[in-house]
Amino acid sequence: MFDTLQDRLAATFKNLRGKGRLSEADIDATAREIRVALLEADVNLSVVKDFITAIKERARGAELSGALNPAQQVIKIVNEELVAILGGETRLLRFAKRPPTVIMLAGLQGSGKTTLAAKLGLWLKEQGHSPLLVAADLQRPNAVNQLQVVGQRAGVHVYAPDPGNASSRSDIDQPSGDPVAVARSSIAEAERRLYDVVIVDTAGRLGVDAEMMQQAVDIRDAVHPDEVLFVVDAMIGQDAVNTANAFAEGVGFDGVVLTKLDGDARGGAALSIARVTGSPIMFASNGEALTDFDVFHPDRMASRILGMGDMLTLIEQAEKTFDAEQSAKAAAKLAGHGGEFGLADFLQQMQMVRKMGPLSKVFGMLPGMGDLKDRIAGIDERDVDHIEAIIHSMTPGERENPKIIDGSRRARIAKGAGVEVSEVNTLINRFFEARKMMSSLASGSVPGLPGLPGPRRQPTRSKKKGGKGVSGNPAKRNAAPHPAGHAEPAAAFGGEELDKAALEKAMAEFQLPPELRSRFSNPN
Repeated sequence: MFDTLQDRLAATFKNLRGKGRLSEADIDATAREIRVALLEADVNLSVVKDFITAIKERARGAELSGALNPAQQVIKIVNEELVAILGGETRLLRFAKRPPTVIMLAGLQGSGKTTLAAKLGLWLKEQGHSPLLVAADLQRPNAVNQLQVVGQRAGVHVYAPDPGNASSRSDIDQPSGDPVAVARSSIAEAERRLYDVVIVDTAGRLGVDAEMMQQAVDIRDAVHPDEVLFVVDAMIGQDAVNTANAFAEGVGFDGVVLTKLDGDARGGAALSIARVTGSPIMFASNGEALTDFDVFHPDRMASRILGMGDMLTLIEQAEKTFDAEQSAKAAAKLAGHGGEFGLADFLQQMQMVRKMGPLSKVFGMLPGMGDLKDRIAGIDERDVDHIEAIIHSMTPGERENPKIIDGSRRARIAKGAGVEVSEVNTLINRFFEARKMMSSLASGSVPGLPGLPGPRRQPTRSKKKGGKGVSGNPAKRNAAPHPAGHAEPAAAFGGEELDKAALEKAMAEFQLPPELRSRFSNPN
């Protein structure tokens, strides 16, 4: 969603590199470029004005650090101001002292309230709570049935005493029951069956109207919610802010939930709604799966927008997905202890990575990957399926020791996996290259990468008479084809080879988040 804004800001910061100090003209030019980038991203005009004013004042102030160059100084200021307009601090749910905690969802039709109710229920269940979903949208056709379906998928119970409007669309304005009565009776049901959280799914309309507002107010007064969450589609731009203001005046809400953050819209709503409404963004949904939902962290979102990745979220997802014991065994093998890292170990680790979500999404959280955005977006998950099929077609001995896989074995493996022999050759060759590189990382030495120990590999020239030497022209040398069977260590399994210069640049610019940097610098 923020790709365009990210690219514009990156280009702006690049213009500051190489400057010894920030002049008045530099500050004005940078502020102008940032203003244009934000307006193109459909950020609210008043928010943009306040944002640019704050950046100018701080850039001209005496707070600039002599340890930072101009580009770093501006990035630091922009990052902190982005965190501020996104809400500042992470806002968590307030739970009632005496259960059940009541959470009411409000918003327009089509914003994703019903699916979000199941996502929130699943998230609360994973936190150790016992949630109950309440089908109080009796107006939209099959809304009750939809909540029952997604609730079943999430493994969360649904309270639906009234079937709602399950007939044709001609009956939209004639709901079959009383949503206020359903919401009120759900509290007694939760107390009787010992649910500690009640999530009330309310009706929405295509636009703000008096009837919808009154129904929401009546439900609010009937259940006295501990949290009223306004669910907004992040793809509708400035209209999301206008709708939020209307709900704030008519019903009132405590926090915002952004849905469809994985869309291709410009993302102005996410950067405007917290500042304009004064209510924090509490949760964000960034996919169709029920697990594509998490607490909204303003500092992490600002880091993503500036192309600095989101290592903390990546680490949290990895902790949920990876088996610590299996990962420790794989790391020991890579370091040369406890046997050799084989294809079975690789398959196991790859399957755990896939559980974290699409590979493009996982790689996008890594710092410095902005220059490789197009390559990352082009990752085809079917290539990974082919890799799994190839490895599953091998015998246990072949997975443990790929060196024994000769020509006849490769032909058998290719036939069993339904692929060409060339794909088997590519996988095995790239596995050996990648294992060598990962073993170097595990031992603390990566030849050829700046900023890390280990000798750089010097290019050699062929002395053989009549043979072709290595060209002194870097462009020609890089354009030369690799020898058969050889792949760059930076090449992705089954995918295109990455630009080595871009990879080295990303590694050189890698910075740990402050939370982790302090942990590594002070192990005690």
